[in-house]
Amino acid sequence: MIKTGTPAPDFTLPDQNGDLHTLSDYRGKKVILYFYPKDNTSGCTKQACGFKDLYPQFREKGAVVLGVSRDSVASHKKFEQNYGLPFVLLSDPDRAAIEAYGVWQEKKNYGKVSMGVVRSTFLIDENGIITKAFSGVKPADNPEQMLNTI
Repeated sequence: MIKTGTPAPDFTLPDQNGDLHTLSDYRGKKVILYFYPKDNTSGCTKQACGFKDLYPQFREKGAVVLGVSRDSVASHKKFEQNYGLPFVLLSDPDRAAIEAYGVWQEKKNYGKVSMGVVRSTFLIDENGIITKAFSGVKPADNPEQMLNTI
């Protein structure tokens, strides 16, 4: 996983509407970049809804929230609509950003070993430097953790 104090790897990915977003376009703003395993699952929904509930406070602090998973643009659109998510969800089916940030890792679930996205969140400052990196975060606690970190 990427360490704090290092430049955030740049990427360009489509959002839930098919519009392209490049991380470096967000220079001048704080960015909460969170990687999650799958749309519409219980943990991922808790995390996304937590960010939704605190979104006005993130905006007040000059931060944007970007969620990233391997799900398709269409899946992200349904996820956004199902829960009224006010922030950008980025589709990374080829794992470009996921691997650049080192969150594609071996996971164990009920004794079975597989590769997958380890739920991780990064705080990137206005200059594109990672100031905080959290791996294996708890979905229900992560949004408030990030708000307190800003």
